[in-house]
Amino acid sequence: MQRASKHLLIGSIEGFSGKSATILGLAQSLINKGYRLAYAKPLGTCAEELMESGLDVDAQFIGNVLGLGADQVFPTLLTMNSHRIEQRILGHLQTNYGEQLQCYQEQGDGVDLVMLEGPGALHEGVLFGLSLGQIAEAVDAKILLVSRFHKLAVLDALLGAQALLGDRLIGVVLNDVDASQQNLLQETVQSFLEAQHIPVLGVLPSNDLLRSVSVAELVQRLHAEVLCCHEFLDLMVEELTIGAMNVNSALKYFRQARNMAVVTGSDRTDLQLAALESSTHCLILTGHFPPNTLVLNRAKDLEIPVLLVDSDTLTTVEIVEKAFQQAQVHERVKIDCIQEMIEMHCDIERLLSTLGIPTPVPS
Repeated sequence: MQRASKHLLIGSIEGFSGKSATILGLAQSLINKGYRLAYAKPLGTCAEELMESGLDVDAQFIGNVLGLGADQVFPTLLTMNSHRIEQRILGHLQTNYGEQLQCYQEQGDGVDLVMLEGPGALHEGVLFGLSLGQIAEAVDAKILLVSRFHKLAVLDALLGAQALLGDRLIGVVLNDVDASQQNLLQETVQSFLEAQHIPVLGVLPSNDLLRSVSVAELVQRLHAEVLCCHEFLDLMVEELTIGAMNVNSALKYFRQARNMAVVTGSDRTDLQLAALESSTHCLILTGHFPPNTLVLNRAKDLEIPVLLVDSDTLTTVEIVEKAFQQAQVHERVKIDCIQEMIEMHCDIERLLSTLGIPTPVPS
């Protein structure tokens, strides 16, 4: 008789905590160990026109990266947007999504673990019966939380999550931990959480590459015109520098940064040329008119894209900073990085033991 599959629901207490990246890393590690997995993202967030074969964009991406077959990637049940919310509160959308979740248990036969990607926050999706707790209850899943660790206040949020989720919460992966916080975390925070029966199953250090964004994504977010080097839009940007001072002062900042985007006025030829001679991966020019041909020719020589935007400097900076905060793991170099980090910094054996998943039998 075939044993029932285990279900692991990966959640977070706030959006953009690193759920998808953690799933990718954990799943690849388990596949490498011989486990057979399935994956689902019950509550989608992408635009409905981007859905394909009933799958959210993230579900499509993760399934492709992990090489999962069509029978191993389960459909997204609902894409949540303002239209769906309005339909729900007006009574025009009465689907019981909790009942629909049962299909995941039926489809999960023959796999060792079904990994589910939860909503962006604890209560997101509750209107449709698809919040973190509701999903876990419907499919009898254990919950692993992924949480950024930027300040001690996150402990309060984790204890609140524990009070809400109860025994289904089997641990937490602390993500994006700054080097300056490592000692505090190891000496105090981990032991505190363990004493509160919240196992710390991973501590992932901050990584500039993982919070980087491609020049192509900046082009999209800024609605920018690419003036040169279209073929190098896959370059990754890790830092943002504003060129708004004299050249000598700017050079000091340019030399300290790495793989940066420089935002400056299209009339500042001196700053643009100085930026091109440093670790710059793209120039973002405000001011509505193209730069001096000297700049474009030098950028072409150095293979550095130059972008022209209609927005002012402050708005441009805000858009780029938001891109960093919402960075996705969609580039191969990032995928390789997160898989290596998960192997190094997560206690996968403890996770498997907690879930009660035995060593896979060789096929």
